[in-house]
Amino acid sequence: MSGPSTRSVLEPSPWSQRLAALLVIVYALITMIPLVWIVLTGLKTPPDAIAYPPKVFFEPSLEGYVNLFTARSRQAPEYMASLPPPTSWYDELVRKRNMVITGPSRFAERYLNSVIIGFGSTFLAVFLGTIAAYGFSRFKVPLKDDLLFFILSTRMMPPIAVAVPIFLMYRVLGLSDTHLGMILLYTMVNVSLAVWLLKGFIDEIPMEYEEAALVDGYSRMQAFWKVVLPQAKTGIAATAIFCLIFAWNEYAFALLLTSGEAQTAPPFIPIIIGEGGLDWPAVGAGTTLFLLPIVFFTVLLRKHLLRGITFGAVRK
Repeated sequence: MSGPSTRSVLEPSPWSQRLAALLVIVYALITMIPLVWIVLTGLKTPPDAIAYPPKVFFEPSLEGYVNLFTARSRQAPEYMASLPPPTSWYDELVRKRNMVITGPSRFAERYLNSVIIGFGSTFLAVFLGTIAAYGFSRFKVPLKDDLLFFILSTRMMPPIAVAVPIFLMYRVLGLSDTHLGMILLYTMVNVSLAVWLLKGFIDEIPMEYEEAALVDGYSRMQAFWKVVLPQAKTGIAATAIFCLIFAWNEYAFALLLTSGEAQTAPPFIPIIIGEGGLDWPAVGAGTTLFLLPIVFFTVLLRKHLLRGITFGAVRK
């Protein structure tokens, strides 16, 4: 008779590990197909972008990026013939369509608005959420459970339900189409998520650390700054990513409350018009550029994100 197996019953078998890895790889490839197609669309010409059947293999072109950052005007052949030779590769690219560049587009402004509003609201939501979560975690707050449920309930409410009241309130307060108004609005929506996530992280930090710091002469604020925050950085990073994703991708409020000065990229990209309708290569190029900050921010904080999501899942 063979001896007893030394492998734990909780340890997956090699076959199940290979099957799980295969499923993860297949799932990752399927979810990446739309992203890859968006990137490829940004490198197509307008005829290739609307070709049927869709072209998988094509000659790459930067026409979509040129159309994204420039405003163009179609001219008569006689006028085009009277123009001097093109002075740049993108000018030559546009003239092949019997068009001339009349100036820059407004995409750069919309992109900058997204950066200001997205990162500004994320910072403010995480800052307020950290302070509130610390208070709920460390102090005896009257009606704590009721207050936490009320804070969470604001996240459950669909944004469209309060869109009209917020629109009327912002019009009276003069916050419509302003960076401050959008930052405050996104902060209000995100702060509930920040409080709930960060409270769980701070609850896992032993209070004995702070008590030892207080005994050593630290004030409550110094103990919070030098003891709690360093240990909660994984949770703060994970919360910041989730808040930024919402603020960066938000469409309904940006469409309703902005039109010019503070309009972000999400309402602007779908209405990029080219000759004959939507300029799909420009839309693909704008979407690709719009994805980059989220990708870079997530990759930069990926270690903290993975630790933050699983923080407290296993108790010793």
